[in-house]
Amino acid sequence: MCALGKAGARSLNAAARAVIPCLWRGKYFSSGKDPVENNPVTPMLRHLVYKIKSTGPITVAEYMKEVLTNPAKGYYVHRDMLGEKGDFITSPEISQIFGELLGIWFVSEWMANGKSAAFQLVELGPGRGTLAEDVLRVFSQLGSVLKNCEISMHLVEVSQKLSEIQALTLTEEKVPLERSAGSPVYMKGVTKSGIPISWYRHLQDVPKGYSFYLAHEFFDVLPIHKFQKTPQGWREVLIDIDPQSSDKLRFVLAPCATPAEAFIQRDEARDHVEVCPDAGVIIQELSQRISLMGGAALIADYGHDGTKTDTFRGFCGHKLHDVLIAPGTADLTADVDFSYLRRAVQGRAASLGPVTQQMFLKNMGIDVRLKVLLDKSTEPSLKQQLLQGYDMLMNPKKMGERFNFFALLPHQRLCGRSQQISAHQSKPSPSPVAGFSELAWR
Repeated sequence: MCALGKAGARSLNAAARAVIPCLWRGKYFSSGKDPVENNPVTPMLRHLVYKIKSTGPITVAEYMKEVLTNPAKGYYVHRDMLGEKGDFITSPEISQIFGELLGIWFVSEWMANGKSAAFQLVELGPGRGTLAEDVLRVFSQLGSVLKNCEISMHLVEVSQKLSEIQALTLTEEKVPLERSAGSPVYMKGVTKSGIPISWYRHLQDVPKGYSFYLAHEFFDVLPIHKFQKTPQGWREVLIDIDPQSSDKLRFVLAPCATPAEAFIQRDEARDHVEVCPDAGVIIQELSQRISLMGGAALIADYGHDGTKTDTFRGFCGHKLHDVLIAPGTADLTADVDFSYLRRAVQGRAASLGPVTQQMFLKNMGIDVRLKVLLDKSTEPSLKQQLLQGYDMLMNPKKMGERFNFFALLPHQRLCGRSQQISAHQSKPSPSPVAGFSELAWR
């Protein structure tokens, strides 16, 4: 291992351009226009330039963490980036059916696990609260099924702006919110359906108990480390100041091995990999909680099963955006490596998936739900909206195959079905889990 001196990293820039040209152009930035022509000097860019001048090149993980969640200048902290007027739109904002089916999934798992007397619904990165609102509506509609169950809602959210929007969406106006900025539980209230709701900045602060966890488009924004295979071995991709302009950033290769290289699989066959240690930490926390306390976790995100290479990209105004241009004004994201999440579980819990969003929603009965809503609708414009939303969610060329579902369950949930196991079976046959086929069982 060695210190990452600025001079050493800069001296490798020619090599970096030779082996990782797609990082700043390639498949994600191939419009033919040089994005550097319009590079406003944002407050975040000034902050990063000062940081790099002081300490040397930074990792992509550190860059993402600063750009997205810096308390003073972070992209997520003080803005509403969702919807038509924002930079991207998510499945819950497209169709109410999406959240309704996820609500049914949690009720299904609650019933399959023995109908506990109480459970926590914990959402990581709840956006505007739209998904939680749809899930809670299902809980209310199934009140006769859940009438003897005590439910509480727990939201993990770092953005002050979004937490305020979530409160407007979810809580009862007549019940004042309790605020405590310095406390792990920084806000409390009551939902419109009478369920207690609390806000936290970290999963570790959420009380441990029988819980159902929901993470939709949460893992893709966690900081990643990027690595490139070179003749000298693996080298981490870093971010440095462009020597031709003090107001521009560029990718370089570390001159020697870095500590984060330990996360790369020894038998890795790809020549470029992205690793997210934070995702591993969170998955291990979820797995341990589910193993000890029961419940389940449902993770929905775009990603792959250990096959993709360079997926780091930005979004601004619903368009792809160069990740190094005007930092702090665009969302940064990378596809989730579900094979890494599965390894991080380390046997604490059972995992299902990933399966495509198209398969999951089809298995959950999206076609039946769509027909019910179309039959009830009398307005042509509403019918058109429902059909367009369905197409966006299910079309393989849109969200249908780009997004995947992944679940964590207690081992006994999958192996608890009492039946005769034939001699040629290597594993117990798992109990059916809504949304997932048995082929997805791990």
